[in-house]
Amino acid sequence: MMLILEEYFKNYPARRKVAEFLFENGLSVKNGKIYLRDVEVPISELARVIGVNRKIIYHTIEYIEKTYPLKLIFERLNPLPSLIDVAPLMGWEVLEIELDKDSYLKGFHRVLQLLHEHSVPVMEVFSRNLRDEPSKLYIVIDGTLPVEAFVRIKEAEGFRKLIIRTPEKDKKKYVCEYCEVEYCPKRVLIERLSQRL
Repeated sequence: MMLILEEYFKNYPARRKVAEFLFENGLSVKNGKIYLRDVEVPISELARVIGVNRKIIYHTIEYIEKTYPLKLIFERLNPLPSLIDVAPLMGWEVLEIELDKDSYLKGFHRVLQLLHEHSVPVMEVFSRNLRDEPSKLYIVIDGTLPVEAFVRIKEAEGFRKLIIRTPEKDKKKYVCEYCEVEYCPKRVLIERLSQRL
């Protein structure tokens, strides 16, 4: 995608900055406006966040809509909801694994295979392997990564780096203890365990 943006916006660096922001955040362009799913995003706020003036945003929208290949892409963009940022509050761990581009698929496969071998419950898998960015794999797991799995992931082909975001240690900061959540998987699990004891 970045190659497409580079090609079409090579003579318009400010517009490219806007287009990259739209793409990275899943904001679509339709009928002269910018949307987050079906909610219109105010141009003035967008300009402030990106660091350009509103005129650049309007020129970018106009350019995208009159350039058929760009129009096809940008009218279909949607944000992808993810548990990555809220997982530690729910008591889950997030594994952020950086892999070599050349061994990306082998590394991706091996990591999932290791989690399966160690019966690690996977809640969500999200991955980015774009040409101009480091290849990353994000995995949300319910529980704690076993030490053996941790060691073996670091030995996987193409492995570069592993960051583990752990749950809040203070139970009062868990969402299920902190606010009035009707359903919290962690609370359900704790209640089931206490019933067995």
